[in-house]
Amino acid sequence: MEYMEIYNQWLNDPYFDAETKAELSSIAQDTAEIEDRFYRRLEFGTGGLRGVIGAGTNRMNIYTVRQATQGLANYIISQGGQQKGVAIAYDSRRMSPEFADEAALCLNANGIKTYRFESLRPTPELSFAVRELGCIAGIVITASHNPREYNGYKVYWEDGAQITPPHDKNILAEVANVTEFSQVKTMDKQAAQAQGLYETIGSGIDDLYMEQLKKQSIHPELIQKAAKDIRIVYTPLHGTGNLPVRRVLKELGFAHVYVVKEQELPDGAFPTVAYPNPEDEKAWTLALELAKEVDADIVLATDPDADRLGVYAKDTKTGEYVSFTGNMSGMLMAEYILRERTATGTMPENPALVETIVTTDMAKAIAADYHTALIEVLTGFKYIGEQIKLFEQEHTYQYVFGLEESYGCLAGTYARDKDACVAVMMLCEVAAYYKLQGKTLWDAMLAMYEKYGYYKEGLATLTLKGIDGAKQIQEKMSDARSNPPKTLGGLRVLAVRDYKEDIRKDLVSGETAPTGLPASNVLYYELENNAWCCVRPSGTEPKIKYYFGVKGTSLEDAQQKLEALKQDMLK
Repeated sequence: MEYMEIYNQWLNDPYFDAETKAELSSIAQDTAEIEDRFYRRLEFGTGGLRGVIGAGTNRMNIYTVRQATQGLANYIISQGGQQKGVAIAYDSRRMSPEFADEAALCLNANGIKTYRFESLRPTPELSFAVRELGCIAGIVITASHNPREYNGYKVYWEDGAQITPPHDKNILAEVANVTEFSQVKTMDKQAAQAQGLYETIGSGIDDLYMEQLKKQSIHPELIQKAAKDIRIVYTPLHGTGNLPVRRVLKELGFAHVYVVKEQELPDGAFPTVAYPNPEDEKAWTLALELAKEVDADIVLATDPDADRLGVYAKDTKTGEYVSFTGNMSGMLMAEYILRERTATGTMPENPALVETIVTTDMAKAIAADYHTALIEVLTGFKYIGEQIKLFEQEHTYQYVFGLEESYGCLAGTYARDKDACVAVMMLCEVAAYYKLQGKTLWDAMLAMYEKYGYYKEGLATLTLKGIDGAKQIQEKMSDARSNPPKTLGGLRVLAVRDYKEDIRKDLVSGETAPTGLPASNVLYYELENNAWCCVRPSGTEPKIKYYFGVKGTSLEDAQQKLEALKQDMLK
């Protein structure tokens, strides 16, 4: 069916409400906009849905949410899991509460009980709730750190992690089979509540989640000593982090926590930021102004669903605040956890540090220093969460810490997804530890560079929207696959890993071997002098992503090497 035919169907079918039809009528003369909204169904990827909010098959709306949920319901029923139920959370984005309700009522109409949070909650708390309540699955309505016009729908399985094989492919197939809206069930909310299918949850889960966060603290006594001296500025960027982050810091004893007032309350319009992402330096303007006013030691920001943490820390020599990448803050926490667990005798047997293939290689050096296994997985925290399950099932390793470069990490196994709330707590404890030694987090980072090497990483993205953009992204990946470079940034390419074809080819010896990881449209180049590059399409946005990593002899040397690598790769 052509896109104009589907557009007219939405305009005339009584299934669609008046508001939807009015929105579609307003674009009647804009053929390009109609095409973009209807040229395809919004793709249900291996994590779920993510797209621009609006009317149309290629948009996030109550109809596409119901359609996806019907596919999920069909799969849950096929697994005999309807009695276990599904936990549902949502963030501060526009339409999040409505989408959460639509998902719940579709599941209820299929005889599946739901546990819906009473108000917005962080994504990691949903991960915790799935396991705590013994659910078969979980849903969180969020577009994470995407621009304000987006929303999304992420699916979790009973282990508390986002869906991984075989469930991801099986759910994808079930969703694809729901081709008509007539296949989609829903029911009245009051009827669902009366039948015990729709249950509201809240403070009880909050309390249990909070206890698990505090259990990750290694030295609560150090926090008590430094709590009155350390000054923390925090912004939830209009998202879900405000209450849980402030609560855990208060209960641990941190006395001076200053919240950015203009960004404190949830607001899906994100009025103070164009892009609610702690990776974007423009999102930090207000927080850094407040930090200078109160002479903060550490400045923190969480994204709308509070699973990513951004950090600035004071450089006492210049008085300026230094930006930390996710790799830098992750390494500070990883080293602290490994060192202090070793020193206190609380390190488990066969400990493991887990990271994605595009995360810093400093992790390898730290893991080796503390005799800890280093496990690499594909990009996406769901693969880190999956490792926790596999460790438990196979009795191989015990998970200690996991991280990815994009500002996500998890200490502990109470959840199976990245958690900015625990990251805030751990990093503030690390800051307290160094504060008692008269050092800042930046001093600590410089000491790590001196000890392990000046590792530096970067990321560049190319945005290509629409039908043509999607084709260009595939063409670029195909071209890179067919014509691997011999050098990048003046460095020889020693090996190429093609995760889609599951082949690692050594360009020196000519030997090939499997990558050992699941199939994924990713190319990874191993370069001489401990450098590397990686390229992959984004799973959530119309972008192609380029990752780079080097090891230098100084910060300046590392930056120069990184820039040369970046420029050459982008050619």
